[in-house]
Amino acid sequence: MLKDKVAVVTGGGRGIGRAIVLALGREGIKVLINYRGKKESALETLEELKKLGGEGEIYQADVSVEEEVEKMFNFVIEKWGKLDILVNNAGITKDNLLIRMKSEEWDQVINTNLRGVFLCTKSALKIMLKQRSGRIINISSVVGLKGNIGQANYASAKAGIIGFTKAVAREVASRGITVNAIAPGFIKTEMTDVLSEEMKKKVLDEIPLGRFGDPEDVANAVKFLVSDEASYITGIVLNVDGGLAI
Repeated sequence: MLKDKVAVVTGGGRGIGRAIVLALGREGIKVLINYRGKKESALETLEELKKLGGEGEIYQADVSVEEEVEKMFNFVIEKWGKLDILVNNAGITKDNLLIRMKSEEWDQVINTNLRGVFLCTKSALKIMLKQRSGRIINISSVVGLKGNIGQANYASAKAGIIGFTKAVAREVASRGITVNAIAPGFIKTEMTDVLSEEMKKKVLDEIPLGRFGDPEDVANAVKFLVSDEASYITGIVLNVDGGLAI
């Protein structure tokens, strides 16, 4: 039963994060929608959640800043008294060929996409270890498995998430906490909207199922991994990519 459980979804204001928030909300889960910059998008997501009869709050925090992360999880406990689910979804891209990549472009992506997962997971575990229960889902990427030209920073962060997931899954399994990763392929979001038609065709040619995924495809995988049906699954990487990583 997922009803009345409490979840934090980082980067929950738009794209894949929004779809995850709404999928969890439909199950009766109370959701904290974390966002960093776009408050309007977070409010829109909250409004959609409430239309579904769900309960939630928005919370502004930069997941790469330890103090902000700690305050966010303290807020969750003050508001709902527990934490059952963490979805580490927040992520950015700063694409460039490695030879041209600035140190800031490397640092910004690693800080948000990998350090953010570390900080949020650490704060969540302080709560979950006491409860002796919890579900943590880390959103990686097919790029972390295959690499991609111009994305050495992003690929490194997303590959790091996979190693992090497996290590933490081993550490906390005895306390009834599962830790899994999802590796989306090309999903229809603002990130893929900016691709040229030529690039989109090239990518589609590589996807066995012949289409981009929808944010809901990732959200459905999250919903399964946080459910009772997935209670014996931990430390895995679930590809949601139309076969791209085959």
